Amino acid sequence: MLIGFFEEVRAAKVPATLKELLDLIEAIQARLAFANLDEFYYLSRLCLVKDEKHFDKFDQAFDKYFKGIEALNDLFSQEIPQDWLQSELEKFLSEEEKAQIESLGGFDELMKAFQDRLDNQDKKHKGGNRMIGTGGTSPFGANGYNPEGIRIGQKNGRQGKAVKVWEKRGYKDLDGDVTLGIRNIKIALRRLRKFAREGAADQLDLDDTIRSTAQNAGFLDIKLIPERHNSVKVLLFFDIGGSMDPHVKVCEELFSASRTEFKHMEYFYFHNFIYDSVWKDNLRRSNETTTTYDILHKYSPDYKVIFIGDASMAPYEITQAGGSIEHWNEEAGATWMQRITDHFDKVVWINPLPEPYWGEGGSLGITKQLVADKMFPMSVEGLEAGMKYLSR
Repeated sequence: MLIGFFEEVRAAKVPATLKELLDLIEAIQARLAFANLDEFYYLSRLCLVKDEKHFDKFDQAFDKYFKGIEALNDLFSQEIPQDWLQSELEKFLSEEEKAQIESLGGFDELMKAFQDRLDNQDKKHKGGNRMIGTGGTSPFGANGYNPEGIRIGQKNGRQGKAVKVWEKRGYKDLDGDVTLGIRNIKIALRRLRKFAREGAADQLDLDDTIRSTAQNAGFLDIKLIPERHNSVKVLLFFDIGGSMDPHVKVCEELFSASRTEFKHMEYFYFHNFIYDSVWKDNLRRSNETTTTYDILHKYSPDYKVIFIGDASMAPYEITQAGGSIEHWNEEAGATWMQRITDHFDKVVWINPLPEPYWGEGGSLGITKQLVADKMFPMSVEGLEAGMKYLSR
């Protein structure tokens, strides 16, 4: 199995050697990864990839070779972990079986049905198709499948189908002190610059000093001017958590680059879409939030607004009141986005997903429409195009 995987990695132009394959085999024998595909992914990448520029090639090879595999049964034949024994509660369905499961008919019907279950259910359910429980095809509970449902008591998402999540979710703030391995993000951001000299006059103006000294019969006449700063004012909104987890690294790089390029910059976090509030500290986001109305009242229309997110969610998370996956929003996310685009002169959306994956419909299409089609990929060319638009 490892030989086939190694050949797939080599075929993807990752310069892995036989010695690195032997290192991986030795690490597996030492049980540094056991019965967990995620652990094996990081371990194999550590052993086989020696330069981060090959990470993307490795990811493609890994996905191609292990597509559909949930556990490394062929690699490990030791004792069965406890979490494997619990997996009997989960029902993995074929595509034909999934197609037979009908949704409840929309967001409002789903919420009514959930309230009915809360009012009437008085015992635990496993493997059913209606009540709140585990496994099965019910829209409510954990470790099952349904095209739209409410996830309760399950640590991580599996199918990406949950409309709401009943749990306290912790996210990590982006690291603003990341040292960039490349400078192209900063170079792209420099398209959005408007220099002005503000503040105390503490910088030597050499040309004016020479000119003034010559006019003063050779007597030194020092001229000072304020430091030259980028006067562009920027508001950054970062989608955090959930489907954005794989994009944390590039978002941290963008955040770090932005802090060095813009003197007047403020940032906030949101999850999936903008609603009635945002926050600056993910650990305190339940208690310390900033209302979106405060944002509109505090920051002037000349601030350049940049949203960073993958715009991947259920469409009614944007279009309907109560659509937020985490709280009950009295007004639809689309309403709040319209207020933002009406208030600020320039708004763009930067999407870390490659542009070929966007499509035209769904939540991503709705988001593009709300920002007047000003959505750009988080590539060098995409950032440059976005900054060029904001600088007009």
